[in-house]
Amino acid sequence: MSIQQETQFVESDVPARLDRLPWSRWHWKVVIALGATWMLDGLETTLGGALVGILKDPRTLHLSDSDIGLTATVYLAGAVLGALLFGYATDRLGRKRLFFITLGLYLLATAATAFSWNLWSFCLFRSLTGAGIGGEYAAINSAVDELVPARVRGQVNLAINSTFWIGAILGSLGSVLVLHLKFVPPTLSWRFVFGIGAVLGLGVVFMRRHVPESPRWLLIHGRKEEAERIVGEIEQQVAGGQELLPAEGTIRLHVQDRLPWREIWKAMTCQYRERSFLAFALMVSQAFFYNAVMFTYGLVLLRYYNVPARSIGYWLLPLAFGNFLGPVVIGRLFDEVGRKVMIGLTYAASGILLAITSWLFVEGWLSLYMQAASWSVIFFIASSAASSAYLTVSEVFSLEIRALAIAIFYAFGTLIGGVGAPALFAALTQTGSREMLFWGYMVAAGLMISAALIEWTHGIAAERQPLESVAAPLSSRA
Repeated sequence: MSIQQETQFVESDVPARLDRLPWSRWHWKVVIALGATWMLDGLETTLGGALVGILKDPRTLHLSDSDIGLTATVYLAGAVLGALLFGYATDRLGRKRLFFITLGLYLLATAATAFSWNLWSFCLFRSLTGAGIGGEYAAINSAVDELVPARVRGQVNLAINSTFWIGAILGSLGSVLVLHLKFVPPTLSWRFVFGIGAVLGLGVVFMRRHVPESPRWLLIHGRKEEAERIVGEIEQQVAGGQELLPAEGTIRLHVQDRLPWREIWKAMTCQYRERSFLAFALMVSQAFFYNAVMFTYGLVLLRYYNVPARSIGYWLLPLAFGNFLGPVVIGRLFDEVGRKVMIGLTYAASGILLAITSWLFVEGWLSLYMQAASWSVIFFIASSAASSAYLTVSEVFSLEIRALAIAIFYAFGTLIGGVGAPALFAALTQTGSREMLFWGYMVAAGLMISAALIEWTHGIAAERQPLESVAAPLSSRA
């Protein structure tokens, strides 16, 4: 377990020591503390849908269907900007520092949303909330990949991503509970709902206090003693007095404080050109697919199925449960069967099932219960597909640009596939035409099927492989 330094180079077995660790209580603590980001995003996304009816009430903010679409768009636009800004900072300043900064921004912004007084103040605070969540993705996903053993990286990532839907369930139940309290007037009830996110976020702050900085990140920044100390402490907690398997292999890195922008550009557009194309396709398609449904689900229930505004949260529950169970049930197959097979299958199946359901919808053959059940089945599969997009981006790029790569492709995917989708589908819903919605859903289905084909031809077999084998650090070639 030695580290030797020659001038500006460092040789270490720290990555091998982390990958050979058995799954332990320590890993659970890290996964829960960091994975809470997805839960908070699920909460915020669901609140946006569950509060559609109450926010249109003249006694509250009196928003129109187009205004609802705008609020969803500014939330995602904030997430895009936050991801890019904080993603670069994560590679530059460290994983741990940034996941406290971004969580702090989220806390302040979501609390401020409860005090919105008109459409524009609501949009401002929602955009800042999105910026905090977007920045979290880069810091959290890179940290998780760099701390968990390679043999379970796929299923762990998918399980973490599925906690988005725990947040969605909490958002649905919380909104239904608060909005149905007879002694709380509508002018206040929706404000209390946003307080749920602030309270949960405050709890996450305390959970993260004991999560260490990524030893891998510390190595490339020359902080070898700190990296060695952290890994030693992790080994003590994991082993509990038992002997660990020997670590196999070392890596030699060139110590550098930061990577020049020209090197980042060269890596993304030349060295990893095909991987960038793959990441772009996966992220754009799943973002459009999800936002096409999730940000307009409430509008569809109100307009086509006459669901009371106060009860929308109930109908989000089966959709959320389907999304949560998917990665939990089939996530291990991404490590056992393989990335290319499973990612391609889940993307293709999601697109085909959405096309079939959309046809049944436009023909008027789906009752409210059948519609809810159909979407639950679709998203049981689609949630694993969407989660695998984040998994792919976080593991196929080098250590030095991992967080920035996550930010870039999250931003592109959200900007192209997500920002436009809520506004587009809100407008399609406002026409009252099932046929217009059908064609919108068919676009989403086509994007998912196209992404499946790209995965099968350009995908990377990263299952059970160390991160350094999937994408060698740029500094290892210096």
